[in-house]
Amino acid sequence: MQEFKFIVEPEAKGMRLDRFIADFAKKNKLGLSREHIQKIISGGGVSCEKRASLKPNYRIKPQEEFTLRLEEKVESSILPEDIPLEVIYEDSDLAVINKPSGLVVHPGAGNNEHTLVNAILYRFKKLSDINPGRPGIVHRLDKDTSGLIVIAKNNAAHLGLSQQFAKHSIKKKYVALVKGQTSFNEDVIELPIGRHPFKRKNMAVGFTDNTKYAKTFYKTIMRKKDTSFLELEPLTGRTHQLRVHLSHIGHPILGDAKYGKNNDFSRLALHAVSIGFIHPRTGKNMEFSCSLPVEFKEFINNNS
Repeated sequence: MQEFKFIVEPEAKGMRLDRFIADFAKKNKLGLSREHIQKIISGGGVSCEKRASLKPNYRIKPQEEFTLRLEEKVESSILPEDIPLEVIYEDSDLAVINKPSGLVVHPGAGNNEHTLVNAILYRFKKLSDINPGRPGIVHRLDKDTSGLIVIAKNNAAHLGLSQQFAKHSIKKKYVALVKGQTSFNEDVIELPIGRHPFKRKNMAVGFTDNTKYAKTFYKTIMRKKDTSFLELEPLTGRTHQLRVHLSHIGHPILGDAKYGKNNDFSRLALHAVSIGFIHPRTGKNMEFSCSLPVEFKEFINNNS
């Protein structure tokens, strides 16, 4: 157990408790996200002699003394595995990887093997551990989606990247082969997405209180006889957003067994082709891209 004590200075009067501790954690390089800090406060990990209980939105007062208690991190049970990786870029803070289709990003319930996490534990040794169950993982791609994913090697990089994802300032582009010929060369899909009312493992477009705003821009790169080749830019980050939006407008992604009935493709025909972000340590603008998978090229060449 680690303990940190601090007294509120007059200039911090009225600041939210979670923000105050987040600033303290950043200055002392504790590797705590604000979301994690909120959970610590709600779980009783922050105390004040003058108050029986605290909430993240508590407005602090000068001269109040707080104690932050952090549990020792539990060693992860996830084992490294020698799984081949295509590393596009690497430095001391992060790496960009071209994930193959079929590789799960992180372990789930009852499955601690054969994931991207196992592979990066073997390749990089040191990774961020803000989430011990998903070391290094800042964002994710669906199992059957291929393409670029950025991983963090330390907590400072993880927090810096997470903040950019939260602000939707990360630039991500995908390409997809979809059923049918699109009507527009360019279009924006603005339809809210939430959990499917009957199929609980699926997402769906809906207009209830349980749905969230979602926005996707697409550009038609090429039209074939019965398919279209699209460039996609998700402007929000909802679960299965691209797959749900395209299925809803009548152009499901080829190979998508969950949201489309047309499976005339060997896999989900969705590929994260580029990603751009600000390097969390240097402040430099970073942009990366990768080539199309072989199966995409073959399909396009054979269906002209």
